[in-house]
Amino acid sequence: MRDLGISVLFQGKNFVRLLEGLGLTIGISLIAVAISIVLGIILGMVMTIKNPILKAVTRSYLEFVRIMPQLVLLFIVYFGVTKAFGIHLSGEVSAIIVFSIWGTAEMGDLVRGALSSIPKHQYESGKAIGLTELQIYFYIIIPQTIRRLVPLAINLVTRMIKTTSLIALIGVVEVVKVGQQIIEASRLSVPSAALWIYGVIFFFYFIVCYPISLLSSKLEKAWKN
Repeated sequence: MRDLGISVLFQGKNFVRLLEGLGLTIGISLIAVAISIVLGIILGMVMTIKNPILKAVTRSYLEFVRIMPQLVLLFIVYFGVTKAFGIHLSGEVSAIIVFSIWGTAEMGDLVRGALSSIPKHQYESGKAIGLTELQIYFYIIIPQTIRRLVPLAINLVTRMIKTTSLIALIGVVEVVKVGQQIIEASRLSVPSAALWIYGVIFFFYFIVCYPISLLSSKLEKAWKN
């Protein structure tokens, strides 16, 4: 029977290396997500303040991050900043910085949207029954904001995990980079290695992202009822 190339996955430590690369991918994603959530909540609250200067600054930041491709930001931070200022940044640190910048902007806009979607009469009703500003936010605004925000935030997490595949282009040995190394090493002995390696990487991303996406859908449906 002809060897279709699947054996390349189990040659030496290839499969273990792919798992280690996946672990690095998830680690970078989780750190960036944690930073983005904290800073994004702060940014989103700032974006709701009715101050023209703050509005212009935050809007400019949001538009800049949305217009600029993540890959270009990676190159600017990893190659540009290090050369211009003589700062040594590893690929992993550069990736965390870039994805935190991107994630903060996206999370901030989600928080802003969730806060802005709360009807004004909710605030007025809270005041009418004698609640303080803090109590209105704690008992009325924050619970409703969370219900609107969590499914969208979870979707952002999956997007961040998938987009981390770009960091292979700055030399970070995450799962895609490991896959490329295995394919290159097996180019002559196993010409069809790419099919199996990239297939396994696809499966890895699927088993990481699908449960998160499923959780988002279930929460959205449960909170609509």
